[in-house]
Amino acid sequence: MENFVCVQCGTQFAETAGPPSRCPICEDERQFVRHAGQEWTTLERLATDHHNRLEQEAPRLLGIGTEPEFAIGQRALLLQSPGGNLLWDCIALLDDQTTAEIDARGGLRAIAISHPHFYTTMVDWAERFDAQIFLHAADRQWVMPPAAAGSRIQFWEGTTLSLWDGMTLINCGGHFEGGTVLHWPAASRGGGSKGALLTGDIITVVQDRRYVSFMRSYPNLIPLRPTAIRRIVERIEPFTFEQIYGGWWKTNVLSDAKNAVARSAERYLRAISV
Repeated sequence: MENFVCVQCGTQFAETAGPPSRCPICEDERQFVRHAGQEWTTLERLATDHHNRLEQEAPRLLGIGTEPEFAIGQRALLLQSPGGNLLWDCIALLDDQTTAEIDARGGLRAIAISHPHFYTTMVDWAERFDAQIFLHAADRQWVMPPAAAGSRIQFWEGTTLSLWDGMTLINCGGHFEGGTVLHWPAASRGGGSKGALLTGDIITVVQDRRYVSFMRSYPNLIPLRPTAIRRIVERIEPFTFEQIYGGWWKTNVLSDAKNAVARSAERYLRAISV
């Protein structure tokens, strides 16, 4: 019996004698099954030819991503905070080097994930570090392993969830109904605490990093409706932030980020208006 991992999205499934017949996350319209068909691996096999790269993205914010690129290619973020460290989003590979580096920085108090494409092997991470997982209840159906719905996961409801040290999870919806971003008020860059949002691709940083964008599906180019865009902007409006840290290496807006979201939303709404 093995826990198989989807090669396309990195999601880990419950123990089975053979690979699952399908990956519901990849079959959803927001994702896709590779042209060659569904493929599976395990964490043990993945570790034979992949490793994790760790790189500082900002003070007290460590990026963790797998090389060569695996699944969607995202990187997680280890946020170091006085009340306990938080892993924002997740990647599939958890190896000895990564656990040692995280342990050296104080371990993990909790894991919070923006949306189901980044759930990956979250239960393995939580078990290894004795950490809690925060997921929005609107995305409960996308938690694949049945055992994962146990004591490690807290499914929260509503618009916001206050954590420690002033951090707040904000349900923005959009890409997924449970789509969540994290407000980190103590983030600083170049002196002073000006705040940051950690967004995955609920609010995605585009190549022109003066802007962000929003989609129901990125690979399949399905746009969001105007009501969804306005909801995202309204949900983050009460929070102060100067930076956005997105879901991939260097996909960051490092100044004037709140205005970047506002002007990006205005541009998006103009583009889809009839």
